[in-house]
Amino acid sequence: MRNGTNIAMTSAEASPGTEETTWSFAGALIGLLSWLLALGIPFLMYGPNTLFFFLYTWPFFLAVLPVAVVVGIALHSLLSGRLICSCIATMLAVALMFGILFMWLMG
Repeated sequence: MRNGTNIAMTSAEASPGTEETTWSFAGALIGLLSWLLALGIPFLMYGPNTLFFFLYTWPFFLAVLPVAVVVGIALHSLLSGRLICSCIATMLAVALMFGILFMWLMG
């Protein structure tokens, strides 16, 4: 028979009282809404003829959608979940991406 004693395992760190929050859903929603708003900017500037331009270039603008969602998540988490600041920053970043892509495709 073994000669042993019971050892109580205690953790050196106390468990945290609050859980770390995640900002992925709110940031993704901000990124999606920013992408939709940026999609409407060319229609406001150039009118309904923009639809014919989008007819041939829609894959480029669709490729900006996941980038906009990731930018929304990243900016929302970097700004510590401040909703107003992250909305403004995400909208500016996505509008800038759209503008650069639109101007590049226009030549």
